[in-house]
Formats: sequence, C-alpha cells, structure tokens
Amino acid sequence: MRLAVILLATTVVACGTPEPPLVISELEVTNPIPGRHMSAGFFILTNNTDEVISITGVNSPQFTRVEIHETTLTDGVSRMRELDVLEVPAHGSVVLERGGKHLMLIQARDIGDSVTLQFLSGDAPVLSVDYVFPKDN
Repeated sequence: MRLAVILLATTVVACGTPEPPLVISELEVTNPIPGRHMSAGFFILTNNTDEVISITGVNSPQFTRVEIHETTLTDGVSRMRELDVLEVPAHGSVVLERGGKHLMLIQARDIGDSVTLQFLSGDAPVLSVDYVFPKDN
C-alpha cells in the first residue's frame, strides 16, 4: 500500500454542491531521510475553476520549511531548482513526481504518524491536507 490520505478541503463536496476549486490526489510523502531530516512530496493537483490557481507556498507544522522544486535533465546532468510559483491551469492538472516538479520538506521536526500540508495562493490558504504514513507490515 503506497498511501493513506485524509483530505481536509475547505469546501465539502456533497450532492448538488459544486466541486472544490483545488483537489489533490495520489499524495505520497516520503519518510524523512535519516540524518538529513528531509522528505519529498508527490501528488496531482487539479483545478476545477475557470481561472489559473497560482500556488505561491506550502506550509507544514512538521517541517521548518517546504519548497516547491523542479528537477530537469540537460546534457545528461540533473539539476534541481526552487520554483517561486506553481501554476495549476484552469480546468487542468499539474503532476508533481520523482524526476520532475515536487515538494522538498526540509528540517523535519516532531513527525508522528502524519504530515499536514497547507497550500497557499498569495497569503491565503487554498487547500489543507493530511497525509497518514502507511503502517509497516
């Protein structure tokens, strides 16, 4: 089992109500790297609105800092750089995956069974999710 996720969107979807503006799926957060206290986050963000949603930051109480990164391969050399903005197109999706765009969760602190991620557009939260680490069998 790769993941267990509880979504805590600010908009609840029920019969007859519109879809939330931003939806996350296939969320995976790696366990912190021993001795380095870093993790990575991978997922798909889907925008259900008619406008581009610009993610300008991500916060997590379990990490000192969360950065949006992109890995590129040029002439056989892999490079990673921080992105200031992650744009989710209107009625479209953006994939964060290994070897491409992803989250870097830096300086883990007091991690238990789950990680909370809060996505920001400007200074306003647009989505909050909890990722529950799978239990080892």
